[in-house]
Amino acid sequence: MELLRCVAPGHLEYAQAPKPKPEPGRALVRITRIGICGTDLHAFEGTQPYFTYPRVLGHELAGQLVDAVDETAIQPGDSVTIMPYFYCGQCVACRVGKTNCCERLQVCGVHTDGGMAEFLSVPTYALVPGGGLSDDELALVEPLSIGAHGVRRAQIQPGEYVLVVGAGPIGLGVMLFAQMAGAQVIVLDVNAGRLAFCGKHLGIAHLVNATSADAHEQIRAITGGDMPTVVIDATGSHRAIEAGFGYLAHGGRYVLVGLQREPVRFSHPEFHKREATLMSSRNATRTDFDTVMTAMRNGLINPMTFITHRVGFGEVQSEFSGWLDPANGVIKAMVSLA
Repeated sequence: MELLRCVAPGHLEYAQAPKPKPEPGRALVRITRIGICGTDLHAFEGTQPYFTYPRVLGHELAGQLVDAVDETAIQPGDSVTIMPYFYCGQCVACRVGKTNCCERLQVCGVHTDGGMAEFLSVPTYALVPGGGLSDDELALVEPLSIGAHGVRRAQIQPGEYVLVVGAGPIGLGVMLFAQMAGAQVIVLDVNAGRLAFCGKHLGIAHLVNATSADAHEQIRAITGGDMPTVVIDATGSHRAIEAGFGYLAHGGRYVLVGLQREPVRFSHPEFHKREATLMSSRNATRTDFDTVMTAMRNGLINPMTFITHRVGFGEVQSEFSGWLDPANGVIKAMVSLA
């Protein structure tokens, strides 16, 4: 089979490898779609934390089940998406259902080789039946689930002002599910094009450019002087994460969905006097996948508008570097294998 491997920062290489053989506890999937996410882009540019080379990227996936040694309700030929968080099932987090932050977690396409290949072997428990969704929709379930999980962590109440920092694909998912929770969403980003996208496709009225000298004052005015009671970072930018503390209302919650490898510093007195809550949000659970897929089936969200670029598998190597350029207006690039 053919696969595409990131052998070093800035260097993708096609290669041939044996087709995986079915094993106990694992399933063989023929990949049909691969969504390109920030993790893939950061790995390519050499800035992704906890990453080693060479690595086959790709964890936003859709495919068809080819074979499974163990009994499963999914039949060969059925469409599936994949939960790419491979967990041990035995650690303290797994025992309470927090498989998304397993002590020995292996994320497909990050810690183990991912889905930029014709076929992929995954644990049988990672299969999620497609339930009538298209391949494009199934490949978008995983990134949207990360947003849904972050919103669930925030425990948003109807009417709250929620500041979402970062209008990339993960941020868009956060916005969608924050809106569904009844939030009044404010979007903060440095990219005017992405802010316009949020207004046009998500109907968000409060759009603030982070490069504006009065960005803080704009947010204070929108919230009637209170500032947002929830701030959710979806950038992974060190500068943005540290700046986010300054937008938080007294009694507020700050959720870090974005990941940064450097230490994060903030003023303890300022944080303390707010009695603020700081929490991380890592990956997603099956509950979040089910939430996203139900919302898709019920027409509550239309993620197809996120797909701005489409390529065949043979074009990925030549097109990949261009997806890093903000001038190209990439929201979500989608790779087709069938």
